[in-house]
Amino acid sequence: MNDSYHHGDLRRALIDAAVEAIAEGGPSALSLRAVAKRAGVSHAAPAHHFGDKAGLLTAVAIQGHERFAAALERVWRDTGNFLEVGIAYVRFAIDNRAHFEVMFRPELLHDDDPELLRAQADSREMLHRGAGGADRGGHNPTAIAAWSLVHGFAELLISGNFPPEIAADPESAVRAIAARVTI
Repeated sequence: MNDSYHHGDLRRALIDAAVEAIAEGGPSALSLRAVAKRAGVSHAAPAHHFGDKAGLLTAVAIQGHERFAAALERVWRDTGNFLEVGIAYVRFAIDNRAHFEVMFRPELLHDDDPELLRAQADSREMLHRGAGGADRGGHNPTAIAAWSLVHGFAELLISGNFPPEIAADPESAVRAIAARVTI
């Protein structure tokens, strides 16, 4: 457990404590009381800042989507390569597992939260950019196919469903899969 909270950004400290708790036990095991204890604050502090567990998980998801969009943007800017964006997607899931476990779970969130909707739109835009943008309906079949592929791969990977040799080098595995899929 962290030393007790003394000053600074309490909201951020609570989100950080929630991310740590999710990393240890998953989002379903998260409780506001445990997050408060981990952050060294009163048990009422998380409810004051987030309202309820879904509010706290929404804040975690917002932070995740913001970091996710930034990571994908960096890769797109540096490489201009849609495959590399897909690999960055998988790498984000591995390196930010607690965020990833919450970001795409609308049943855990206040899915009408304006900040969440903005953060989701930003990350979705990054997924569409490399696939040529969205069509008039706001969709792009290529982006949806690529997203499905890398998201499914990431989910299978972080849940331990692949053999050790794939888990040891997921980037090579994604490249090999992409070489066999025509999108």
